[in-house]
Amino acid sequence: MKADSQNVTDYTNDNTIFMVWDFKDNLDVKDVFSKLCKLLINLNNSVNVRFPVSRASCVMGIGHDAWLRLDLPGPLPKELVNFTPIAGSKHRAVSTRGDLHFHIRADNTSICYDMASAITDVLSPVAVSTEEIHGFRYWDSRTILGFVDGTENPQGQDRELFSMVGDEDAAYKGGSYLFVQKYVHNLTSWKELSTEQQEKVIGRSKANDIEMADDVKPANSHIALANVGDDLKIVRDNMPFGNMSTNEMGTYFIAYASTFTTVQKMLNNMFIGSPAGNYDRILDFSTAKTGSLFFVPTFNMIDDFSA
Repeated sequence: MKADSQNVTDYTNDNTIFMVWDFKDNLDVKDVFSKLCKLLINLNNSVNVRFPVSRASCVMGIGHDAWLRLDLPGPLPKELVNFTPIAGSKHRAVSTRGDLHFHIRADNTSICYDMASAITDVLSPVAVSTEEIHGFRYWDSRTILGFVDGTENPQGQDRELFSMVGDEDAAYKGGSYLFVQKYVHNLTSWKELSTEQQEKVIGRSKANDIEMADDVKPANSHIALANVGDDLKIVRDNMPFGNMSTNEMGTYFIAYASTFTTVQKMLNNMFIGSPAGNYDRILDFSTAKTGSLFFVPTFNMIDDFSA
């Protein structure tokens, strides 16, 4: 990870809190945002000193409209836009508002809670929390659907290559594009499938996470459509979540990328299909409830924002 970059290259942790905040209308939010930037730097420094083995961090992303409202530097990151919905023949990737996104993680749940609480104390006078997901590691990094998630993630130094902006946008080098979707699973329908049928939906074996051979893997399997080439990868930090009382079980999809174009290609393959109509079969069991794009600035930029 570059010295001044936020922690977008770390591997998934045991506990995570994802928060999306939207600024209230007709309020001056710049002073609060300045305080928030100071807080973000403090939180990350503090947990690294107090809990050096907890792998704790808090990553902040900023949406397109918030960037403009806060009068942050221009021109904007080249691909920072409001996400446009993607409508396939059967399924839709929705677009939802998001001014600020926080990705809080640590081995200890208490650390996550305290960081979320501190952020809330600062933001609540001028903003509303529209989404809060408490993610957790499910067994050996599986989704609630029972399959291992993130096997195709880049490893080692490749995580920096695929997750951070490079010289192509020098003003924002070391930053990252952050795209998130909250997926809710229809577990009743999913459990009606046999293990063999589920494996054909995913494109991998369920027990030992082995990818199907190309001549066996269905063309509409998740693996076949979501992987768009070895030169076009993202760093996924997906986490499962679940609420028994509301029967809302799902996966919070979170992608850090050097370019949003890569994520866009993946989403087009999944929702429209490749070719068109050959959509990702997993969408018959997983519904995207949100969809927002953010930019993750470096700590140097956040320090400038706090002035």
